[in-house]
Amino acid sequence: MSKYTGIQKEETLKGLVHDDYFSKFGYEPNIDNIDFVVTDAKTRGELFTAEGSGSSVHYLWAEAKKGGDFYTPEVWVKKSQEYLQQVFSDNWQDEYYIWDCASGTGNLLVGITKKYNVWASTISQGDVALMNARIDTDKDIALLPGHVFQFDFLNDSFDKLPAELKKIIDDPEKQKKLIVYINPPYAEASSYGFAGKPQVANETKVFHTYKNMVGAESMSELFAQFFVRIYHLLPHAKLASFATPIFLTSTKFIKFRAFFKAECKAGFICRANTFDNVHGNFPISFLVWDFENKKDITEIKTDIISNDSKLKEIWNDGIKRFYPIPKQHSITDWRSAFYSSESKTSLGYIIIVGPAIQSNSNTFITSAPAKSYINKSMVANIAKENLADMSIYFAVRHCIEHTWINHNDLYLHPNENYKSDVDFQNNCIIFTLFHGKNFISSNGFTNYWIPFTPEQVDAKEKFESNFMSNFLKDRTLSAEAQSVYNTALALWKYYHAKTKNNKTVSVNASFYDIREYFQGRNDKGTMNSKSADKTYTQLLGALRDALKTLTQKIQPKVYEYGFLRE
Repeated sequence: MSKYTGIQKEETLKGLVHDDYFSKFGYEPNIDNIDFVVTDAKTRGELFTAEGSGSSVHYLWAEAKKGGDFYTPEVWVKKSQEYLQQVFSDNWQDEYYIWDCASGTGNLLVGITKKYNVWASTISQGDVALMNARIDTDKDIALLPGHVFQFDFLNDSFDKLPAELKKIIDDPEKQKKLIVYINPPYAEASSYGFAGKPQVANETKVFHTYKNMVGAESMSELFAQFFVRIYHLLPHAKLASFATPIFLTSTKFIKFRAFFKAECKAGFICRANTFDNVHGNFPISFLVWDFENKKDITEIKTDIISNDSKLKEIWNDGIKRFYPIPKQHSITDWRSAFYSSESKTSLGYIIIVGPAIQSNSNTFITSAPAKSYINKSMVANIAKENLADMSIYFAVRHCIEHTWINHNDLYLHPNENYKSDVDFQNNCIIFTLFHGKNFISSNGFTNYWIPFTPEQVDAKEKFESNFMSNFLKDRTLSAEAQSVYNTALALWKYYHAKTKNNKTVSVNASFYDIREYFQGRNDKGTMNSKSADKTYTQLLGALRDALKTLTQKIQPKVYEYGFLRE
């Protein structure tokens, strides 16, 4: 770690910089992940006051926040260099040239010792100033001042590169010994800049040069622009980069993967939220690519590196495989076979999303979809003809918990074997009926989803619809599904017993309505998570326990029938 003379790192950030900058931009940095170097009062004045080059520091942070930059934690820097050593030999720093073309303030280069073989470039002149300060004060950074330079990798010509680096790039044999070692920004221009971050991702020369070649959707990601330009202009080099693994799996990157053919030598994934200013439950990958060995990306195997809450300890937690899937093989293609936008009798609607497991939270069933979902063509009709298939779709998407590891996994077009598995089909129907994401309501709508007869629950009146109880009556349920059904029946009986003399409460209540009745809503209109009724709480707990057991019954079938790959 860097040594500080005359001032502590925390004082530097929170004292000198915070009042002048961070308070304006509303961003509190993770001090442990930022390696500022300040040697004495004179240097502090040059770096942090408005009279000196303080504006460069302010520009650095403003551009970093705007462009999606963040600091690579030291633990992942060390781990990535272990993989570089593993791939390229113990003497890799002696044998290879290194260029970090998205260096920021140089944190990724901590631990690199062969300064004559290393170059660092960044879009910000403020970054260059900070790196030059580090060269003189930080023993863990080995750089030559002439090897640190301002360079806009997504816009500038390679003719602007330092002469020695340009010689390496122009010589195919020397280029074979060049490792582009980067942690590029992850900013995305949603809808190519019309929403999200305009003039960040969709206004670069690289975007306009390659968007037709590799697809504008993929090029809306800044890291993908780095990858494409490196791959195209440095065809003999090696790439060692952090990035979101979305480019390995997403259907948006099909055209990109057809262009980007290289051998993945090794890599790992780690939690994204361990990086400074990055939020979300998803992985960041570090992968080492050899461009000379052209290979289609068919399966990428990485190590899973987990960590404790303070990022003090890390450990290998198994293997993760990523599978690129052709668009026609995704679950959306399978779903289209029974998708029904119109029907004489609509039982309800399901919100449909993309094939990635990260989208599961937006998959739910409702009596009245919001206009925003309709406008985005995210609504599918549930009818008698497709109820079983829609239940399979719903159950498959909700029986596997979303984690940071499986975040980018895609649901696929299944094999035909599920069609003959009646138990699986019935399990999915029962799962769907009593899952918390089933928001069907009788409030202003006909409730077709009551799985019991009025006689079974001793209702005070007959139900408006007996569709679901008739739909289920000839089906033989597995023991697990029957357990869910029986515990749900006890809950329905309790509801009807409690409301027998209440003329204002609907006799046609759905599972959602029953929960609302017992749990109520808070001042903001949100349903409370708990109820004061102990009997209801016990019955709901028993139902959820039974549903967990049914979930475990369904889960292996998801992989057996090819909805997901392990």
